[in-house]
Amino acid sequence: MTLVTTDFRVKFDQMGKISLMRVEGQLTDESLPELYEVSRRYSDAIDARVSIVDLSSVSEFDVSSQSIWKLARQKPGSVDPTRGCFIVAPEGYAFGLCRMFQILGEAARPRLQIVRTMGEAFAEIGIRSPWPNSERDKSGTITLQQARAALQTAIL
Repeated sequence: MTLVTTDFRVKFDQMGKISLMRVEGQLTDESLPELYEVSRRYSDAIDARVSIVDLSSVSEFDVSSQSIWKLARQKPGSVDPTRGCFIVAPEGYAFGLCRMFQILGEAARPRLQIVRTMGEAFAEIGIRSPWPNSERDKSGTITLQQARAALQTAIL
């Protein structure tokens, strides 16, 4: 089994009800489904209007097209079908796989958009960034395991 070294930072803009999950480190076939579930549960728990998953800080994108296909066939992540969702994927391979996820799951996730920059996501939402210094801010960094434990505690 591959050691999962995926971390992420989470932020929430209460005024705009926008959640941001910035993924860092290695993203693998093993960590991707868990990240998807944590992202869904976090957005549902805080009742986000828009969710953004930023992959621009991923150092290694070791995800296969088979994993994307399998994930796209799963039930949509959010219980709220009106929630906007953006995946920021600046790199070619990651962008291509994210677009594959979008296309394969389009009927179930019509509000999912894949963009190359955070600026594009904010432009689509129609706002300026609520986190102007978020690139430098490392506060709130947690591991997938820590997030899973926190969400389990919140549910119980």
